[in-house]
Amino acid sequence: MKLNKLLPLNDFNSSLQFLFSDIDDTMTDEGLLTTEAYEALWNLNKNKIKVIPVTGRPAGWCEMIARMWPVDGIIGENGAFYFSYKNKKMNRYFFEDEKTRLINQQKLANIQTEIFNKVPKAALSSDQFCRLFDLAIDFCEDITPLSIDEKQLIVDIFNSHGAQAKISSIHINGWFGNYNKVTMILKYLEQVYQIDKINALEICGFSGDSPNDEPSFELFKHSFGVANILNFKDQLKFPPKYISPSKGGKGFVEIAEQIIKKSKITAHD
Repeated sequence: MKLNKLLPLNDFNSSLQFLFSDIDDTMTDEGLLTTEAYEALWNLNKNKIKVIPVTGRPAGWCEMIARMWPVDGIIGENGAFYFSYKNKKMNRYFFEDEKTRLINQQKLANIQTEIFNKVPKAALSSDQFCRLFDLAIDFCEDITPLSIDEKQLIVDIFNSHGAQAKISSIHINGWFGNYNKVTMILKYLEQVYQIDKINALEICGFSGDSPNDEPSFELFKHSFGVANILNFKDQLKFPPKYISPSKGGKGFVEIAEQIIKKSKITAHD
């Protein structure tokens, strides 16, 4: 499947109960969550479609989002954990135990030193202090954008130490552990709702914007890309099935509206 074969959003015609979604440059524009995008989250909530953000952002941010946004839960640090706030109780599940986490953090500290020695223009993400499981290298959020070769070198350094590395629209995230966004999405559905993978594919969708969303695009037949996914057209082996007309938060609003529309039609059939 090539990106020029992406289906227009209007071709989506199914009823969903869950929407898993990236945040940065999927829900946001230039780092900001617009009024319209936040309203789209509320509209999905009011129409009984459960939204679970799936993000590379850190645990500290996820704690706030789980408590204060109209979401069912959140998966953070590219699948390291999920948080779900229900009945005034925060439920947390971590892929790694505390001992393993501390060992991995020391290994990531050594990798950080090597990255900055070899790619001096790179920077630590400003939210690193909020992170528990991964190392996030900023390549454009708060610095002059790095070149493609510099970004690839950072990925190669992570990989040379046996760490996973994924490129988002703003960061390169590296971690130790056999998990990603998909593994934690499936764990969330299994543990919170007792939904297995086969049933999940019928009632769940995913929206995203960058290469680190590719495993989720591959898994879900109801997968959506906001228009800025086209920035990565040469990097994706598994693109989303549908594409919104607009980029970023406006594209997310369009996706939400189409999901709500089709769910209402199906409910009245």
